[in-house]
Amino acid sequence: MLLRLIAAVVLGTATLTATAEDHAHHAVDEKPAITQVWSRAMPPTAPTGAVYFRINNPGEATDKLIGVQTPRAEKAELHTHVHKGEVMSMQRIESVELAAGGEVEFKPGGNHVMLFKLKEPLVAGEHFPLTLIFEKAGEVTVDVSIHDQAPQATDSGHHHH
Repeated sequence: MLLRLIAAVVLGTATLTATAEDHAHHAVDEKPAITQVWSRAMPPTAPTGAVYFRINNPGEATDKLIGVQTPRAEKAELHTHVHKGEVMSMQRIESVELAAGGEVEFKPGGNHVMLFKLKEPLVAGEHFPLTLIFEKAGEVTVDVSIHDQAPQATDSGHHHH
């Protein structure tokens, strides 16, 4: 009797573990892929900076980028450029939708992450972490490379960790 109970517990635990691993692997596959992550070097006195990247949603469901944070700045926000007549201005946006199987590009003159009250200057050759917060996928932290100029589009950048 005790042997059957032990066998049932061992078999049940193995089944639960396999199911949990399968579910965890499936969830990881659904995380957005963040590539070509970069920021432009700024003068030491600049109080702000911007971060650019591509997001690919490999999942079968729409997701939304709803926030960003980094230890490099006091505040990080999602922004876009808006054209009003002949005037172009930046505007904060609450979220960016990612269609299932879709891609969104954050680039100069378009969507970007604004960094306010930089804690250290953005110096070419350095890196810093940026956490993207998604409605469904949760948090994805990426490594931001600081460049003097925009990197070539073929540069794959750093993927999420």
